[in-house]
Amino acid sequence: MGRAHKQKARDKNKAKLPQVPKNLKSDGKSIEFSRELADKDDLQALARSAAADKRQQKRT
Repeated sequence: MGRAHKQKARDKNKAKLPQVPKNLKSDGKSIEFSRELADKDDLQALARSAAADKRQQKRT
């Protein structure tokens, strides 16, 4: 038997990857958004985003 038959130290960390703490995660939504300064494209993107969020919540 060769050395690599039972010893696979290189791949041990793949199952234990570090996780990001909840307080550092973001929801992906922009905080600085002003409806007064938004143009037509911004409002369409906002509507599309809301529709996509609704579809995603239906799946789960």
